[in-house]
Amino acid sequence: MRRHGKKYVAATKQIDPNKGYDLTEALKCALGMSYAGFDENVDVAVRLGVDPRHADQMVRGSVMLPNGTGKEVKVLVFAKGEKEKEAQEAGADFVGNDDLLEKIKGGWLGFDKAVATPDMMSAVGRIGKILGPRGLMPNAKTGTVTFDLTRAVGDLKAGKIDFRVERAGIVHAPVGKVSFGVDKLSENLTSFLETIVRLKPASSKGTYLRSIFLSTTMGPGIKIDPAYVKTTLK
Repeated sequence: MRRHGKKYVAATKQIDPNKGYDLTEALKCALGMSYAGFDENVDVAVRLGVDPRHADQMVRGSVMLPNGTGKEVKVLVFAKGEKEKEAQEAGADFVGNDDLLEKIKGGWLGFDKAVATPDMMSAVGRIGKILGPRGLMPNAKTGTVTFDLTRAVGDLKAGKIDFRVERAGIVHAPVGKVSFGVDKLSENLTSFLETIVRLKPASSKGTYLRSIFLSTTMGPGIKIDPAYVKTTLK
């Protein structure tokens, strides 16, 4: 049985587990309870009324967080010819083709995001079993399979995040750092939730936003009222 430390237990006493908070209240609580000796991540988990086993209920997309994630993102680009130079000038951390494919096959995964030009995807597909389970596989739906490498790399460096609903119908996403403060985190969280609402599948029946929880790296989950989100977001 998992046992929590005194600071965690003390933090949980500051929130009402039966209350659904609005965004600002939840963020204030989360920041106020932050006790770690480092700049904690702030994450959101949304349980959706969808069944990901059905293709028409798969919720997947990307969103540009207005204030970034607070994390330095290492971007790898699979490209060849002139596109290699474009990727390097755009700020990609790793650029190549067959050399990178072989390096990854050997177990190296020292990057956070991967981008590929369309002409490289047949080769990249051969390492799909390595990249896919780790959420690193380039995908046209999230803008990471493209010839516009300047934009793709720039967006990822600036705070674009990808998300995908899990088997249990839950979407997890980072929305910043504790040091961002309430206002910047609120902007990021609002942008993410607006995107989730916009992507509601037409085949999803009943309640779409089932539950929403906000938490810091070391802190307890704080319940956000889905009804508040539904009525106040765009």
